[in-house]
Amino acid sequence: MPLMQVVVTLIVVGVLLWLVNSFIPMAGSIKSILNAVVIIVVVLWLLSVFGILPSLSRIRVGSVLSWFSAAAA
Repeated sequence: MPLMQVVVTLIVVGVLLWLVNSFIPMAGSIKSILNAVVIIVVVLWLLSVFGILPSLSRIRVGSVLSWFSAAAA
């Protein structure tokens, strides 16, 4: 993925997050959770783009959930 595309994507995500935080009325706790989720997803995406986390595409939601339920038991 070209570096320019990564930069443009980060700018678009940042502007969208700013718009949501500025113009959509919602509770502060929900905004904090939304910001945290977006930041975590962007960091994981960046790690995947730069090849630091190459196995990101192999993660399946069902297998992760079953792993959590097995760990809790």
